[in-house]
Amino acid sequence: MISPDLPAALRAVLEQQAHGLSRGDAAARAATISRTYRDGGNSGTIRNDADALAYALARMPATYAAVVACLNALTDAREDFHPESLLDIGAGPGTATWATLQACPSLQRVSLIDANVALRRLALTLAAEQMQGAPLDYQQADALSGLAAMPEADLVIASYMIGELTEDARAAFATELWCKTRDTLLVIEPGTPAGYERIIALRAQLIAQGAHVIAPCPHERTCPLDKPDWCHFAQRLARSRAHKQIKGAELPFEDEKFSYIVLARDAVTQRPARILAPPLVTKADMRLKLCQPDGTASIASVPRRDKAAYARVRRLGWGDTMPSAETDPPGL
Repeated sequence: MISPDLPAALRAVLEQQAHGLSRGDAAARAATISRTYRDGGNSGTIRNDADALAYALARMPATYAAVVACLNALTDAREDFHPESLLDIGAGPGTATWATLQACPSLQRVSLIDANVALRRLALTLAAEQMQGAPLDYQQADALSGLAAMPEADLVIASYMIGELTEDARAAFATELWCKTRDTLLVIEPGTPAGYERIIALRAQLIAQGAHVIAPCPHERTCPLDKPDWCHFAQRLARSRAHKQIKGAELPFEDEKFSYIVLARDAVTQRPARILAPPLVTKADMRLKLCQPDGTASIASVPRRDKAAYARVRRLGWGDTMPSAETDPPGL
């Protein structure tokens, strides 16, 4: 498992780039960009280097944390996964690439694509300062139209970007993503009902094309959750002083909520139940909302009096998988 916090070297380079930058101006730029994304816009608001840096200071830590959480789930499910090539779609400042380089030291080739000139320039600046190991090829092109020219890769990642596409474009884009995937595809979206719906639609489409679900679902059946419930997770990360200033926040931490899907060409042999919400701990027991391998969702109750079972689950949290002995229905 790798830490959800930005590597110290990357954080230092970001702060070095921000030296002399007005934090008030950067905060205003970041707020404008965030509003655009929330309203369904894209990176067109990021027009120059100051915008790109403000965006990175505000969003890179949380995006990095979410990608790390997904990669940790992937490598937990597939301990033998050692990709040699990465394709990062809608790469922005290279956040997903940074996370994958930490999680997968086996990488030998890294390809990125994004249409935004300023974000690409920032990513290359960060890479020139700190990138080690795999050579980096960053193409400036629209993800939808430029993807066909990109190389296939063992691992393909599209983080926080399919929401920028129109509904009509998403199906064709999902198929193209899968065509570029030699082994494994990771797609991440905001942990909102709308983000979840985009993930579920892509999941269903690619299962029909032969994909196997690796995480978070322990099955390939229809999602058992009914509205207003939806599948999403949260990753806590520490906020640096600069991060708090840019976000206008006082708390020393942030909880990034996200929805995701990991799909692969080959199935895994075991997919344990996954915890879908923060566990409820009472004086009598620990109650866990689980997505089960049989395609159902249920509540498992682990009584404190069963010391052996309780010891196995008491440190588990939202998004974790259950030890095999605890994947039975309620009444363990």
